[in-house]
Amino acid sequence: MHKTYKIVLASLLSIFLLSSCGEYVRVQKSNDIMEKLSYAKKYYNTKKYSRTIELLEEITPYFKGRNEAEQVDYLLADSYFQSKNYDFAHQYFKKYYSSHPTGEYQEYARYMSGYALFLHSPDVRLDQAMSLEAINELQLYLDYYPTGTYADEAKKILFELQEKLAQKELLAAKLYYNLGNYLFNNYLSCIITSRNAIKDYPYSKYKEEFSYLILASLYETAYNSIESKKGERVRELRDEYYSYLNEYPDGAFLKQTVKFKNFIDKMLPQDEDLVETEETTKEDTAEEKA
Repeated sequence: MHKTYKIVLASLLSIFLLSSCGEYVRVQKSNDIMEKLSYAKKYYNTKKYSRTIELLEEITPYFKGRNEAEQVDYLLADSYFQSKNYDFAHQYFKKYYSSHPTGEYQEYARYMSGYALFLHSPDVRLDQAMSLEAINELQLYLDYYPTGTYADEAKKILFELQEKLAQKELLAAKLYYNLGNYLFNNYLSCIITSRNAIKDYPYSKYKEEFSYLILASLYETAYNSIESKKGERVRELRDEYYSYLNEYPDGAFLKQTVKFKNFIDKMLPQDEDLVETEETTKEDTAEEKA
């Protein structure tokens, strides 16, 4: 009895699938664009997005300038998104909000255009042109809808994308630091990259690490410097060291900075600073008397 039930169920399922496929093939062959639109909606509502996409891609050109064009563009964009084809979803959402400035889904389309790019954004080690485009789209959304339905989520995504760009800069800075003096002074490149990153991403969680890389690069530069430039570079290291200590008194890299401090103390004894201060004071006093 149980076996018979399974056979009957399998037979009914086969009939249903064949009927469904037959219906879809028939609609594909139809020359009636309104029928195809009707079935595209049906497939969309039943989450058969690949069928929706195939039908809409075929009939979209015929609806240009017609009342149904807005709905066709929206369904196509959202079907691509639901299918996780985020690149095409971005393109069609952008097409929707550009072609239908007063459309029903205008706010949603502007947000989704950026959100789709965010989801499609590649690994941090790869080119981040798509992340930059996502930032641009989401910023445009916020410009149009500063208190919109998706404003809070857009701000969170923007911050996450900024962190991703900061992380990419961190990887570059670390690479320069690890290369050291290979071929040329990569420590200088590390310093420039890190300082630019701090300027561009002041609230990044990587800010302290950038500051440490600047400090470590200045140490390597001073330590390996020729004698004629060593004093100047050690003073620059000293200034950066106290700046780091002031900003991060309980910093994650304090142990690593101990050797920097020892090197500074060795190269710039405390007496030297006192002498410089006394000489400056004497000069100021002499000028006042004169």
